[in-house]
Amino acid sequence: MLPRPLAVLGALALTAATGVAIRMLPAGAAPAPEPTQVAEHTPAVSAGLAEEPARFVGFVDTAEDPGFDLPAEARRTGVRRYALGHLVSGGDGCIPKWNGPLDRRGNPVANRIGRLRALGGDAAPVFGGPDGQELAVTCRRPGGLASAYRRVVGVFDAAAIDFEVRDSADRAAVLRRARAIHAVQRERRLRVGFTLPLHPYGLSSDDVEMLRATQRAGATIATVNLLSRIEPRTAPTGRLLRVAAAVRAARDQIAEAQGLPDPEEAWPRVALTPVLDGRTDLSEPDARALAAYASRHGLAWLSLRGVAPKADVSRILWSTSP
Repeated sequence: MLPRPLAVLGALALTAATGVAIRMLPAGAAPAPEPTQVAEHTPAVSAGLAEEPARFVGFVDTAEDPGFDLPAEARRTGVRRYALGHLVSGGDGCIPKWNGPLDRRGNPVANRIGRLRALGGDAAPVFGGPDGQELAVTCRRPGGLASAYRRVVGVFDAAAIDFEVRDSADRAAVLRRARAIHAVQRERRLRVGFTLPLHPYGLSSDDVEMLRATQRAGATIATVNLLSRIEPRTAPTGRLLRVAAAVRAARDQIAEAQGLPDPEEAWPRVALTPVLDGRTDLSEPDARALAAYASRHGLAWLSLRGVAPKADVSRILWSTSP
């Protein structure tokens, strides 16, 4: 995902100012957790763990800290994979730009992807997010949306992109995005992921229908990243078990939406991103349990957002990177 020269970035209107904050890092009643779910404060490592642990992906919000140095952080933490957010609608509605104030020098974080790749790492641009509109909502010109996605993929030589979707109830936008993704995937190998909020019952009905509609339109969804808020440690016992039950419910929904005959086949397509409201919401035993859970079920990756946890917790999660 190497960016082209800065002049190209400017010409393509991908030159909004950026900043970055790394956050360690994606219906019906939820079923009761099974014995193989995450154990509260217990790693529960067993012989059934996958041989290769799930990766850790660092999320970088490029509207918050333009001084963030991808290669330096990769060397410090061992994390080699990052997701860079967020690309939103700009200009006439079909021009992608980085969320945040305009900066003619381009995105200083994304401009370091080349040095990250030299270390064996990579980073994927993320469309959408909590601020601004995803291009599928605003770009209604025939062929314009596919052209916009194609432009970003080309500028970054991206092997993967992600969509943090907040518009799944907009069926027209969902269909435009699905068709545009399909058009780009017909031209080159491109892994596409969706980042969606996780509820106690799994995914919302709109999000499930979006996954189903995207699949029907011919687009291939490689991963669904589940954003799961973690209850504070003062919550009743079973915080992580409740997360595990919600993840399992979402896994079943993902399998159904993608036409998989066995829900177990969906595990490698699921990523999990706990979202922390407080620094102490995740303890070291919690982090070990999450890492073991991800490895045991063969999740695509783990990540983390929100308030940064204690350093020892971060190191446990970073250690899941190969």
